[in-house]
Amino acid sequence: MEQTTPATTPDTSGESRRAVRIGICGLGTVGSGTVNVMARNRDEIAARCGRPVEIVQIGARRDNPACDTSGVDVSREIFDVAANPEVDVLVELIGGTTVARELVLAAIASGKHVVTANKALIAEHGNELFAAAAEKGVTIAYEAAVAGGIPIIKSLREGLVGNRIQWLAGIINGTGNYILTEMREKGRSFEEALRQAQDLGYAEADPTFDVEGIDAAHKLVIMASLAFSMPLAFDKVYTEGISGVSSEDIRYADELGYRIKHLGIARGTEKGVELRVHPTLIPQRRLIANVNGVMNAILVSGDAVGPTLYYGAGAGAEATASAVIADIVDVARTLESRPEERVPLAGVARGSQGGTRVLPMDEVVTSYYLRISAHDKPGVMSQVASICSDQGISIEALIQHEPAEGEALVPVVILTSRAREARLREAVAQIEALDTVEGEVVRIRVEPLG
Repeated sequence: MEQTTPATTPDTSGESRRAVRIGICGLGTVGSGTVNVMARNRDEIAARCGRPVEIVQIGARRDNPACDTSGVDVSREIFDVAANPEVDVLVELIGGTTVARELVLAAIASGKHVVTANKALIAEHGNELFAAAAEKGVTIAYEAAVAGGIPIIKSLREGLVGNRIQWLAGIINGTGNYILTEMREKGRSFEEALRQAQDLGYAEADPTFDVEGIDAAHKLVIMASLAFSMPLAFDKVYTEGISGVSSEDIRYADELGYRIKHLGIARGTEKGVELRVHPTLIPQRRLIANVNGVMNAILVSGDAVGPTLYYGAGAGAEATASAVIADIVDVARTLESRPEERVPLAGVARGSQGGTRVLPMDEVVTSYYLRISAHDKPGVMSQVASICSDQGISIEALIQHEPAEGEALVPVVILTSRAREARLREAVAQIEALDTVEGEVVRIRVEPLG
């Protein structure tokens, strides 16, 4: 049965308005947190909506003792929620992309508004889902998909609309940030810090999505779509993880006055938009360089407002539930509004997104940190400097310590001038081919972020 938005009108007689009826699919960490916060803050939420908000159905394969669902219809079939004519807003918290996509499309087809915390779903299928929602005149709200409780989606889509966004950069994966913090503060290796993160529940048994940057890439592409009025383009994000960062790199970065952070960066240029996730050296004096542990932070620079920083918990039951409920309230406030009167799903009116070019990584221009393991022989630095010079790359800073006793190799650390990625790669390939150099050259990009 097709569900339509309730034909209610704003109250002018002092009578209560009908409650907004919520169906939640998924009762894991975020789902249980949402149930708990909605119950605890019921009166505040109702006051801010101007009407009650009630959970009328939950779709979940199993109960979660972390929350009380007594008095709520619980179905083991999540698609029952999408089909239920008593549900106004479906909250998708099951994760993944295959079933979640089918569930959201079913809810939209039934005329339901959707709230989701699913970054992979939006990043990979958002263009399709937004088009389907626009055809039915319903909303998809996705604040909780990026940076947990930090209201970055609302900031980009509403608070900064008077700006031309120049760039944004964020620590948007708490697991990776925790690992790098442990490596710097306690001298742990990457492997040791990862095990610690797993023991504390910050990292999954298979940490690939976190440590290889896939999770951050999902979030970056969502923010970039709003910042630069472009379609979601997850398949074009350059993604590099932190598994290649060593404790030596952390120490050398400190010696040079930098911190290593795993950043998602989107930058507008005359030739297109850069979309990249990778380890990055940031000057220690920058606020974002001092965001530690599992916390998230996002810097956004607009032409009018300048740099702005958004900081907070990027994950967790109640932090993410805060964002989910904010979306529920936003949807509830606009139930009687015509679709064209609501904030556009993609930040701009439908059809106004440009065909923005995403720059290939080879065309990106930035500075670099290089760590070279070289034999302790005369002439090594002159060879390296000559190769860099041939590629138009200047050496801005250099560290070369004495080799440890009994060691034949000496570490050489270089900071370069800004250079095109393609030229840097060619220089690195030539350096690695030198007889005096052993192993791969470690390279990490450097960003001033100011």
